[in-house]
Amino acid sequence: MSYEQSSDYASQSQPATAFASRADYLDHELSIMSPRRWRPNLPLRDYRFEFEDLVPGMAATIGKIVMVAAVVGAFAAPLGLSSDFVIENVRFELLIAGVLFAILVSGFINPTANLAGTHGPLLPLVPIIVASGGHPMALGLLIGLFGLLLGITRGGSILAKLTSNGVCGGLLLYLGFIGITGQVKKLFAWAEGFDMGYLAFVVLIVTIVLYAWLEHIKKRWLAIPLGAGVAAVLALAMGAPFEFTTAPGVPNLNPAYWWGESTGWQLGLPGWSHFVAVLPFAVLAVAMWSPDFLGHQVFQKISYPKKTQKVQMNIDDTMIAASTRQAVGSMLGGGNIASSWGTYIIPASIARRPIPAGAVVTGVLCVIAALWGYPMDLAVWPPVLSVALIVGVFLPLMEAGMQMTREGKTTQSAALVVVSSVLVNPVFGWSFTMLLDNIGMVGCKDRASELGKTGRWIIPGITFVVLCTVMAIIGMFPGIPAIISTFN
Repeated sequence: MSYEQSSDYASQSQPATAFASRADYLDHELSIMSPRRWRPNLPLRDYRFEFEDLVPGMAATIGKIVMVAAVVGAFAAPLGLSSDFVIENVRFELLIAGVLFAILVSGFINPTANLAGTHGPLLPLVPIIVASGGHPMALGLLIGLFGLLLGITRGGSILAKLTSNGVCGGLLLYLGFIGITGQVKKLFAWAEGFDMGYLAFVVLIVTIVLYAWLEHIKKRWLAIPLGAGVAAVLALAMGAPFEFTTAPGVPNLNPAYWWGESTGWQLGLPGWSHFVAVLPFAVLAVAMWSPDFLGHQVFQKISYPKKTQKVQMNIDDTMIAASTRQAVGSMLGGGNIASSWGTYIIPASIARRPIPAGAVVTGVLCVIAALWGYPMDLAVWPPVLSVALIVGVFLPLMEAGMQMTREGKTTQSAALVVVSSVLVNPVFGWSFTMLLDNIGMVGCKDRASELGKTGRWIIPGITFVVLCTVMAIIGMFPGIPAIISTFN
């Protein structure tokens, strides 16, 4: 069968009324799609829009507003920039992410590339980057360069193949648990700020019951819009404070403004010293991509029916897209640090929807939020934000991790990932346990014997040593001073 025949989606698509259930229809749609990598993909010819696409679109937009605001705010605070600057830059980033990459790249050019989101795990390091003399554009350009090299050489998919189910499952469990506990603490801190701590308890209890009910009726994909909506209504009914403050408007689109000496970031263009300062952070950022991207791909595989490999996200394509988005966004003036868009791909997987249609919906919603302004206030309101992230991202991550560690000796590797991630961070936990797992010290011994010398210890060993060196340089090991500080 020729490629053109196998990709003829339009001739194989059938109306939803031809199937016994909505789930059967969505599964059929996934099975007949043949995305064209780095070639035009068009609605109706290559995919359709369904109302389920609104779920990942809404979740992704909420997540994007929150995460970009957190990253830009982390850069802006030590630089003495105002909250107005942060809002303006976030709106600019929403336009870049929505039009150039969600719609254009993932929606039309390559639907096997997940949307390029925000690099949450790097957030705690942003103040250190600024203190080290880092420059947002220099960091973005180096991340774009290293990520592009890794994607082109297929390094991301190689590392993914060398990561066992136990290692990946443990990573998902850790990220899911840490994410849930973090959001619960934030919600209680918000409610206690106006002496209504019980409000957070009520919202979370109702959220748990709602999630369980949706799971019971097999409508879990509705958890984000229903959960966020119920949380907002409940919080308002109980007297929680809320007001719209971000008015409609268009952000400054001129890169010269953002990288001026006295406008925008007020930093000017980066020099050689700025690139040297951010080099170890850029290496670490790209190294963090592999476990992050792998977790998203695995969750998609678990959620999709069998024989749908063609519509699953391609790790290398996603790295290329994220790298390009990072470089372009940084040159234009944005402060985002790119990664795979988790608040998009996880809800999309639960809703059994492929990447392209939801990507277009996400792009449109991002543009609306950026220009209208008011939706940004609602998206970052703690009840809406925390509930959406808990039911749409972190709970599903934990469920996927548990599912991956049910069989064989995967629990050994999973436990070590969790312990070592708590000790240092998820990057250390992933690389360290992958090395132990692949040489056969833990996990399945038969799997280790089938990997060969390169897969058993050469690639995992080099990866672990390089990452440990970078983390030691910037001081990420507990109780050990940063090597870089001895030269300052």
